[in-house]
Amino acid sequence: MAEERGDERGTGDVRGGGQDAGESRRKGVRPEEARAWEDLVATARRTVGDGLVVGTSGNVSVRVGDTVLVTPSGVPYDRLAPDDVTGVDLDGRRVLGTLVPTSELPMHLAVYRTTGARAVVHTHAVHATAVSTLVSELPLIHYMAAALGGPVRVAPYATYGSDELAENMLRALADRSGCLLQNHGTITYGASLDQAYDRTAQLEWMCRLWLTATSVPGLSPSLLSTEQLTEVQNRLRDYGQRG
Repeated sequence: MAEERGDERGTGDVRGGGQDAGESRRKGVRPEEARAWEDLVATARRTVGDGLVVGTSGNVSVRVGDTVLVTPSGVPYDRLAPDDVTGVDLDGRRVLGTLVPTSELPMHLAVYRTTGARAVVHTHAVHATAVSTLVSELPLIHYMAAALGGPVRVAPYATYGSDELAENMLRALADRSGCLLQNHGTITYGASLDQAYDRTAQLEWMCRLWLTATSVPGLSPSLLSTEQLTEVQNRLRDYGQRG
């Protein structure tokens, strides 16, 4: 249980008498958590490399059992190492590592508590953030909105790291796997880090597409109907390889 794991791994007490800092931070980390941490760090670095975040903005998490591994607060992703594994339980109590989790932890935990998500990606992507300041819902500019469950909503603004922001986000995510956060950024989730990241990238691309199309003087982009989007959703159920 989480309480037993917390006692076993205790955040401040893991520094033992001849252990170095790395050994202390790794104490109690299971092999599957170590592998998930490697994937999480790779995904976090990918958000920087693809221009979806700047500096330490944005955050990534992945769920392993009842433990949520999450990027720590204020640490550049290129400095994260295997010893920096950071994990909390579903109530937000730290059960792995010594670093402070991201300030956006309430959003991540809210997603895990209310959906079947196994991974969450939050970014400050430029085009998506710009769109979040203009509309309450991303217009149906492309059929890939179906991959996120339908028209992408914008969660009303609230201070970062607050319970209010997490609540606004959950309302915008109802029957969706991604949404925009007003004057803030994006959040998406999936069954894996790859899926959550791909949804983030698709959302940023659709926002860039809409901004590009609406920038042509004297013209307005054609938009899809809800019926057209529903047809795509039905097709997507059979999309991809099946073993």
